Amino acid sequence: MDRTNVWRQLFQAWPQSLPRKGVVVAAGEQTPFQEFMTMDNFVLLQRRAPDTMGAREVIIPFSEITALKMTEVVKPAAYRELGFQGPKAG
Repeated sequence: MDRTNVWRQLFQAWPQSLPRKGVVVAAGEQTPFQEFMTMDNFVLLQRRAPDTMGAREVIIPFSEITALKMTEVVKPAAYRELGFQGPKAG
């Protein structure tokens, strides 16, 4: 499966129990977000505060995403809803 489909599936299957905020790493840049929207090949990230150019939203192609950082403490059950496997504790 290519990178575009992997990230699209993750964002589109985002469980209700997982806060819709974090940091997307794409093209060597880290973009914090507090909400997002998706379409076929892109994710629109909404920021709490504007960047240095004054932008509060950014559209990133799924194919450019290399990592997703979570900024909230999340129980393992939320990750299991996305298909992650591991210890049942927590």
